[in-house]
Amino acid sequence: MPYDLVLKNGRVIDPSQGIDRITDVAFSGGKVAALENNLSGLEEKNVSGLIVTPGLIDLHTHVYWGGTSLGVDPDAFARKSAVSTCVDTGSAGPGNFLGFRKHVIEQSTARILVYLHISFAGIYGFAKNIMLGESHDIRLLAAREAVEVINANRDVIIGVKVRIGRNASGPAGIYPLDVALQVADETGLPLMAHIDEPPPSYEAVVSRLRGGDVLTHCFRPFPNAPVDGKGKIKPEVIAARERGVLFDIGHGMGSFSWKTARAMMAEGFVPDTISSDVHALCIEGPAYDQVTTLSKFLALGMPINDVIAASTVNAAKALNRPELGTFKIGAAGDASVLELRSGRFSLEDTRGDIVIAQERLFAAGLVIAGKNIGTDAQPLAAAAE
Repeated sequence: MPYDLVLKNGRVIDPSQGIDRITDVAFSGGKVAALENNLSGLEEKNVSGLIVTPGLIDLHTHVYWGGTSLGVDPDAFARKSAVSTCVDTGSAGPGNFLGFRKHVIEQSTARILVYLHISFAGIYGFAKNIMLGESHDIRLLAAREAVEVINANRDVIIGVKVRIGRNASGPAGIYPLDVALQVADETGLPLMAHIDEPPPSYEAVVSRLRGGDVLTHCFRPFPNAPVDGKGKIKPEVIAARERGVLFDIGHGMGSFSWKTARAMMAEGFVPDTISSDVHALCIEGPAYDQVTTLSKFLALGMPINDVIAASTVNAAKALNRPELGTFKIGAAGDASVLELRSGRFSLEDTRGDIVIAQERLFAAGLVIAGKNIGTDAQPLAAAAE
C-alpha cells in the first residue's frame, strides 16, 4: 500500500539520528512512516537538489495574532519560513491565554506551543508608539493564576516566560524572575527568561536559572552582552552552561549582534537553539524569519548539520517533546524543505551591521502532520545582490 505523501530524492539531514544522505521520506496517518530509497505515495513531491529536515521549530515567536500588538499570523509565518512549530514566548499570560488558545492556537495549521507569561496579560503594550514593560508592575505578577492555567492546558503550555531588564521589568528589577521561578518549580516546567539592557545584569539573571531553563537573547549586544570588553565570555555564563542552562538566540529587533556572536563562537560557545523572535516590529527586518536567522550562523562558520540541529532536535529537547524535531519512525509527520543558495547575500544584525554571506537558506516546502502545506515563493528578506 502506498504512503500518503513521499518527499523524494532530497538531501535528508536529521541530526537526531546522524543522517545526512539522499533518500526519500514517507508519511502516513500524520506520522513519519519510512526513510529509505524508492518509496511510492499517493502524493509524491520531487525535492531533488533540496534539503529535507525534520520540521523546523522556532523556539521564540510571538503569534497571538489579533490579540496582542506584537503578534504575527502563525500560518503565514510558517509558510514563509518552513517552520512547522511556532513556540510563542509569553505573548499571553493567564488572563488572556484562553482567547489565544481558542482563536489562534486551535485555528492554526502550524503547531503552536506556549511559554505562558507570568504577567497576567502577557506582553500587552509592545508597539511602535506604545512600549510598556509588562513586568514593571508587580501587581500584574499572577503566580496562582498562572499555575491554574498551566495545569488546565498542559497539552500546549510547555513552560513559563518572564522578561527582565531595564525595558521589560524596570523598577521591579529581578523580582519577577523570582516569582516566575516559583511558578516553574510548582508546575515542574522549564522557564524562559528574556534579558534586555541593565539593570539587572546578564550575569545576575543567568546565575538564577536552573538546568533546562532557557536564556533567550543570549548573543545580545552591549550593554548586557555575555562577553566582556575584551571579548571573553563572562564566568557566570560558563557556569550556567555547565549546570545545564540552555542558550537561545531570540534574534528579534534588538537582541542579536554580529560582534557578540563572533566573540562567542571564537570561544567555542555555540547556541543550543537558534530562534527568530519574530514579531510585528521585526518581521520586515532585521529578523525577518527563521531561515534568515539560521543563515546567519552559516555565515559564522557553523556547520549546516549543527544549524539544523539547533532548530530541530535541540529545540525539541528544550520543549521536552521527543516526537518533534526528528524523522524517527512514528514521530510527528513534519518536514521542512530548504534551498541552500550560493551567491552574495546581505545579512544585518540588530545594530545595522551587515555581513555579506556566501550562502543562504530559503524556504522551499513544508509538511505538517503529514500534509503538504507549501511555502511562499520567496522569504521577505534581503535578496541576493
